[in-house]
Amino acid sequence: MTSSSAPAPAPSGAPKSSGPLRRLTARGRDETHRVSSPLELFFDLCFVVAIAQAGVQLVHTVTEGHSGGGILNYAMQFFAIWWAWMNFTWFASAYDNDDGLYRVVTLVQIAGVLVLAAGISQAFQHHDYLVVWLGYLIMRLAMAAQWLRAAASAEGAERTMALRYACGVLLCQVGWLGLLLLPGPARPWVFLVMAIAEMCVPLFAERSHATSWHPHHIAERYGLFTIIVLGETVAAATVAVKSAVDEHNALGELLPIAAGGLLIVFSAWWIYFVVPIHGHLRSNGQAFLWGYGHYLIFASAAAIGAGLEVAVEHAVGKAHISTLSASAAVTLPTALYLLTVWALHSRHFKVGIAQQLVLPVTALLVICCTFLGDWAVLAAGLVSATAVATGVTLTAHMVGRERAVGATTSAD
Repeated sequence: MTSSSAPAPAPSGAPKSSGPLRRLTARGRDETHRVSSPLELFFDLCFVVAIAQAGVQLVHTVTEGHSGGGILNYAMQFFAIWWAWMNFTWFASAYDNDDGLYRVVTLVQIAGVLVLAAGISQAFQHHDYLVVWLGYLIMRLAMAAQWLRAAASAEGAERTMALRYACGVLLCQVGWLGLLLLPGPARPWVFLVMAIAEMCVPLFAERSHATSWHPHHIAERYGLFTIIVLGETVAAATVAVKSAVDEHNALGELLPIAAGGLLIVFSAWWIYFVVPIHGHLRSNGQAFLWGYGHYLIFASAAAIGAGLEVAVEHAVGKAHISTLSASAAVTLPTALYLLTVWALHSRHFKVGIAQQLVLPVTALLVICCTFLGDWAVLAAGLVSATAVATGVTLTAHMVGRERAVGATTSAD
């Protein structure tokens, strides 16, 4: 991913040569009109399957009254999904040459995602990580192959960096065997150690040479994945409401949940995309923190959808949990999403204490909505929408004042 060192000059523009095989050389950060490729969009779309499976299992465990274990398992499964996606995204931003071999290896990674998705239910219900590990193995072997190919086309510090990435990926994959071989109580600790080890690989690999990722391209890729996650949230909640209406004819109980859920998701989209974050990613250190922090954004956004399903099942009497727990399943991930988006995005563009406080205060108010019983989700949605309206109003007032000052200055 990134480090504090500056990247070596990279050729500007996409690869110009033709043919099924081309050298996998670094692309330039100064490329114009750099956008996501159809292969990247397909890659993202296939991750929806794994995210949906993780969400379904989270709903099942929470409604059965096993929230603690469900959240832990969800965090572990989502890390595997997010980390595999992120590794490919940053690599592709720096080295995508779109030749035949690159496409085939990427499709192999997609196959690994689908295998991982197939094993999520076993990991949740029986703590059997074999299929998940095999899917992750497929993805990581393909990723290591991409780095080795980049190393073959590079020299000096860049070659060393690529080889370090390949070795780090393979060694970490061996470490994940602990989830298969060690007893159950030790597995959360294995996850913690290996998650830290995985996130240290970029720091180690890029000590002397940084990859030439493209700021606008990276911002677009993260934005598109956010849209996909929010879309999965809408889809899951819609299916849950439809099923509940068909089976229980409980439209009156479900309307507040549906309305509140839509307001939350619409507000989540607005808040994330209100600022052009690519300008903030000029610094390697900033991009490093920003990219890692999105684990919380993606995981909380997907968890909102799971929480809405829990609220729906509780409303029709299918969930074995209290009203407070059902409400918290929506409000807590919503508050986490608001706080992380503020920390990673919004605070860099806010002017004055009033603008800075909008999202933190909104997150606090959303948490307070947890205690409103059957109206908690609707109240959280209204609070979220009010935050958007407040932010727009404050920004409009600030722009108006700046224009007035500018007009006065010009007149003088």
